[in-house]
Amino acid sequence: MTTLSTAYTAATYGADGYEVTVECSARRGLPSFEIVGLPDAAIRESENRIFTGSESSGFPIPSAAISINLAPADKRKEGTAIELAVLVAIYRCCGFIHVNTEDMCFIGEISFSGEVRPVRGALGMTIAAIQSGRVEIFVPRENLREASVACREGVSIYGVDSIRSLVEHLAGRAPIKPAETNPYAALADRPSSLDFSQVKGQYRAKRAMEVAAAGGHNVLLIGPPGSGKSMLAKRLPTILPRMSYEEALDTTKIWSCAGMLSEEIPFVLERPFRSPHHSLSTAALVGGGKIPMPGEISLSHNGVLFLDEFPEFAKDALESLRQPIEDKVVTITRAAGRVTYPSSFMMVCAMNPCKCGYYGSRTGKCTCKPADIKAYLAKISGPMLDRIDIQVEMPELSFNELTDMRPAESSSAIRERVEAARDLSRERFRAAGISDWSSRSNALMETDELRQFCALDEEGVRVMEDVFTRTNLSARAYDRILRVARTLADLEAVTRGPWEEDGMPGGRVKKRHLMEAAQMRAMDRKYW
Repeated sequence: MTTLSTAYTAATYGADGYEVTVECSARRGLPSFEIVGLPDAAIRESENRIFTGSESSGFPIPSAAISINLAPADKRKEGTAIELAVLVAIYRCCGFIHVNTEDMCFIGEISFSGEVRPVRGALGMTIAAIQSGRVEIFVPRENLREASVACREGVSIYGVDSIRSLVEHLAGRAPIKPAETNPYAALADRPSSLDFSQVKGQYRAKRAMEVAAAGGHNVLLIGPPGSGKSMLAKRLPTILPRMSYEEALDTTKIWSCAGMLSEEIPFVLERPFRSPHHSLSTAALVGGGKIPMPGEISLSHNGVLFLDEFPEFAKDALESLRQPIEDKVVTITRAAGRVTYPSSFMMVCAMNPCKCGYYGSRTGKCTCKPADIKAYLAKISGPMLDRIDIQVEMPELSFNELTDMRPAESSSAIRERVEAARDLSRERFRAAGISDWSSRSNALMETDELRQFCALDEEGVRVMEDVFTRTNLSARAYDRILRVARTLADLEAVTRGPWEEDGMPGGRVKKRHLMEAAQMRAMDRKYW
């Protein structure tokens, strides 16, 4: 006689999850265990964990010929998160569990001792289960805070620490308390010890960082050692707009997939700031591995990717950034499959003007030969420079600047202007009927939007013609100057007005905006 049962779980594909149906068949006969449906090696090894864990919990699986099918059968399943659902399906066949589990989803790995261990990607899997109509989600207790972020009205999420506690809960003997319905509201931003007021001097660089934050533009900082490049970059997240719930959810899913969440940090509330070492590989930067995992560019999604010592990165690694910078996603193809991760980040690069770091310094300490300087700068390709909107030279600080005790402008004051400028740009996108207006920034404007929002008058056309001719701009660099000019106009509208001009929120792009934007791209002509 054959007994059939079904349980539901989830798996991850990239940063997102998808539902997996576990079908179990238990027949009289010689004891055996077979699992089909494109399982990976970790899933094929789950037999020992499931049988030993159930025995340690006091609910041993009876001798039978057990077959497990994972649906959809044509999609490869990876990881150990399905083990708890496999055990539930077997227990239903054996009669240990009598309740209807149709509206339930079970996520977790089983240990030999019968404990339920945490898994990576719990948030994405929980969201997938809820979207599939499951209203009771069981996850490892260590993943509870992370998974509970997806909780909504009518859905209960439970933290399970062992097989026994799950069986007792389903039997009604020892109910488990569900997670809070809206834990996001209880979470708060952690206070930061970093602030723009701590940066001495460098007013042009601070202005450039404010413009970059307001428009989501990429930045290159060039200057000698000790001029404050890293200090400024680390404080950029403190002036960026606060993340919306949707942005935080997207970023947290990626971090969950990479296994970077913890009990202390169950949800990414602050914009990520990633600063990888220049020795990292291409796969570590863009993502990869036998089972494609997110790289640094995806971990910095909705935040900042800081590349210090820019020319010291491997050329292959730098060139691999070109496509993600444009498309805001990265697709990794391996034999195991193709995975797409979001990678909408602000890139901030910092570099010395030469190998010794003092080329052009007023101290005259540079010891590099012209050929050495040229070879050092040549590590950065023209196409890569084209993708950087703003380039800023940061000279050495004078003694008076270092000892100036007057308070500088705080990050909170700058952030107010940045958020107001972002509101203006979003209002423009919304009024134009752009579907994703809420997540847009000026740096992401397409060609048609550039024509509409950055239309130039006769004076503006003459300015851009002069800039284009004298500096031999590429078409991409030309567009990027227009995008920065649009942000400059927004910041001016925030501080001086007009809020709207000729039906255009933020006003029109003027000659002064174009000239300042062009000056912010002058360094590639000086050094390259």
